[in-house]
Amino acid sequence: MDGDNISALVMAIAVVAVIVGFGVYFNSPDLNKASSSQQQLEKIVSASTTANGTIKTIKLDRSQFLQIDKSQFQKAPEFAQIAGYINTPNNAPITLASLKGKVVLVDFWTYSCINCIRTLPHLNDWYQRYADKGFVIVGVHSPEFEFEKNYDNVKTAVQKFGIKYPVILDSDHGTWNAYGNQYWPRDYLVDSQGYIRHDHIGEGDYDTTESAIQSLLAERAALDGMKEISFNTAKSTTTLNPDSLAYVDLTKQITPEIYLGYSFARAPLGNPQNFQADQTISYSIPPNTSFNPDTVYLDGQWKNNPDNMELQSNTGRIVLTYYAKDVNIVAGGHGQIGIVTEDGATKISNNSLGKDLTPDGKFVLDGQRLYNLALHKSYGSHSIIINVSGKGLQLYTFTFG
Repeated sequence: MDGDNISALVMAIAVVAVIVGFGVYFNSPDLNKASSSQQQLEKIVSASTTANGTIKTIKLDRSQFLQIDKSQFQKAPEFAQIAGYINTPNNAPITLASLKGKVVLVDFWTYSCINCIRTLPHLNDWYQRYADKGFVIVGVHSPEFEFEKNYDNVKTAVQKFGIKYPVILDSDHGTWNAYGNQYWPRDYLVDSQGYIRHDHIGEGDYDTTESAIQSLLAERAALDGMKEISFNTAKSTTTLNPDSLAYVDLTKQITPEIYLGYSFARAPLGNPQNFQADQTISYSIPPNTSFNPDTVYLDGQWKNNPDNMELQSNTGRIVLTYYAKDVNIVAGGHGQIGIVTEDGATKISNNSLGKDLTPDGKFVLDGQRLYNLALHKSYGSHSIIINVSGKGLQLYTFTFG
């Protein structure tokens, strides 16, 4: 069967699966009952809310909240197999049970994930504005790469991103598995009685999540006998500045994340040698190469590791044509130097200079993390060249925004 027919068959199967999935979902009595209960909460809160400028006040009637049926909501699993604690008192262990009585946002993330990084300003903002109302965030750091298990690496990232809420290291994915999670980032919102009441995968839809936080805090206050609760809805920080890495237009068809390393790769290299497990290969880019978009081309000697490509020669080159506003790499090393140019120019423009670049387009590896190489004013197609000096640079992924 030719490729067009295979693609058509795959698409047909996918459409049928989606239709069946939605049918199962919307005809599930348990899910419908849980959804109805959540809608009941939202209706109670909405009917009792008044606004004065940025101040939202909710009048509370405990008897109304007691009528909400929680029997179909799942109890949030306990944190499991935690390897370390950051931002807890004396870095001592915390448990979900110890937080009962609070509204808890359980955020699965990892520090080199650009999608996770873009959510952090919103999480920091919510924590700052709602912590005194009985709200807490627990960042469950579940690594994608081996280097993300390092406690000091995570602690440095927590400080860099201004995270004040507790972060627990789920290095063996015990908590990830307990929740049945498969995504970075993913947020589970747990009410004061320990039930999961809201679940969001990926970026975006922040207003919906914030509204759910407010509703559950109102419910908590009502069950504690309070007669009203007020929130200041003014954001404490600008989270949607187009010049910020926190900004992304999710409607754009940007280049998908590109993994390097033979165990992680979803697409081949542009070089004819492609990936060769555990081998050191001399890659070259012939003159007048027609570069395919969203495809990485390498020059130099590179060792094929399971989750990265590691430069073995003293110099190397990386070429990629992409569509996005910004481009980043997840890379590791110490002291290696990269010089970035774009679109055939001899020097990257000051108008698109990445946050990790010096004015002459240079970056120096200082550890295993995400490096922002280009940040444009708008979305478009660009060709980036990275000339590397220094053996040992490890290239894990390209990510885009």
